Amino acid sequence: MRRRLPWFCAIGAFVGLLNILVVAQEPSSQHSDWPMWGGTPDRNMISNMVGLPSDWDIDTGRNIKWVAELGSQTYGNPVVAEGVVLVGTNNEAVKDLRQQGDMGVLIAFREEDGELLWQHANAKLAAGRVHDWPYQGVCSSPLVENGVVYYVSNRGEVLALDIEGFRDGENDGWVTDEPYSSEIDADVIWRFDMLEEVGAFPHNMSNSSPVVYGDLIFVGTSNGQDESHVNIQSPMAPAIIALNKTTGELIWEDNSVEDRILHGQWASPTVGTIGGVDQVIMGQGDGWIRGYEVTSGEKLWEFDTNPKDSVWPRTRNELIATAVVYNDLVYIANGQDPEHGEGIGNMYAIDATQRGDITELGRVWYYTDIRRTVSTAAIYDGLIYQPDFSGFLHCLDAETGEVYWVYDTFAAIWGSPLVVDGRVYLGDEDGDVVVLKAGKELEVIAENYLGSAVYSTPVPANGVLFLGSRNQLFALVEN
Repeated sequence: MRRRLPWFCAIGAFVGLLNILVVAQEPSSQHSDWPMWGGTPDRNMISNMVGLPSDWDIDTGRNIKWVAELGSQTYGNPVVAEGVVLVGTNNEAVKDLRQQGDMGVLIAFREEDGELLWQHANAKLAAGRVHDWPYQGVCSSPLVENGVVYYVSNRGEVLALDIEGFRDGENDGWVTDEPYSSEIDADVIWRFDMLEEVGAFPHNMSNSSPVVYGDLIFVGTSNGQDESHVNIQSPMAPAIIALNKTTGELIWEDNSVEDRILHGQWASPTVGTIGGVDQVIMGQGDGWIRGYEVTSGEKLWEFDTNPKDSVWPRTRNELIATAVVYNDLVYIANGQDPEHGEGIGNMYAIDATQRGDITELGRVWYYTDIRRTVSTAAIYDGLIYQPDFSGFLHCLDAETGEVYWVYDTFAAIWGSPLVVDGRVYLGDEDGDVVVLKAGKELEVIAENYLGSAVYSTPVPANGVLFLGSRNQLFALVEN
């Protein structure tokens, strides 16, 4: 672990820190934005919002406020902040005739009516699918704070953008050589190229959704194997980095994984307070999850999410899901790249007040009747809702791991559940969105069709439910 701390990093950190910690502990209210993946830094997919629709009809338009066209593949989750909806996709629905062909695109829509505001389009990396798989677009979910949009592009760059784009007539920040600067173009404030600056070698795609703490932005680097699926081209590159959110300067990095990457590293970091200690937590490419002191990057603990006799790829898994912090515990389930198909999984509740290798000491409970997953849990009222890639949604007691019910969607699940207004929303690869009653008894409220595969997670903001399908973004309201 290396640490670099500029003198100006501490300015304003105390106030920003207090704001972030308060936000992390409160689910969103009726008139709240959803400014990052998971809504808050603890990544728990819950909201106190009420009055959202449980059913809709894409043919008649019932309960549909507006629909926006996306590319042909959309894996990025929408976020909503400061009157703007942002989502990553590809460039198959060309918005700007000057920028055509296969690109990764972050699109900004007006929250009120879905009008296109601006886009940030990125050419594919020259190395091709080894780094930047064709037509996968932007997979990172942005973070928005105080008029700045942070995200990871398909090129492995961490970017800070002005949420107004060039619509304000100004070129903000250190970057002033953007190739396009019309009203529909993004205004780049700063960029940090993880391939160039820390030697990252992303496997197939760069995918990490930033999280904030004070003056720091945390992301995973997606460092992984080369196309042979044997060699680690960049074993010295970090798995996680912390950047100054104002300047983009590297503050600290950690590479505990070293050359033990099983495949890729596509998880996103989580920030939470556990036992009075503020931590950033991330699952990594060797199947271990690790926690760090947020400001210094000191590694506090690590936990192996696989049995010791497990063997890659048959029984040993990597971590793609995002950890959730709830009541001083960390919750995580492991899995593999969906292209590897179905297989056995493991899910844990971890006591992250312990230090060192806490694989045994920190295990609160362990659930094995789950398949591989790329999904993040939602925890509400003492119950944890965890999907797996095989299409099952598991409802467990968050404290004990006791299973209350398992629901079969009969389709692969790529996204994560949202708990809001006493309901659990979950989309699947067949394009269906099931709405279940939250609680210890299984009850289906509604099943809705969204027109094409759902790879993302429902998002509530300001009385509206935002849902992304493979090629469209829907804003839903109860009429």
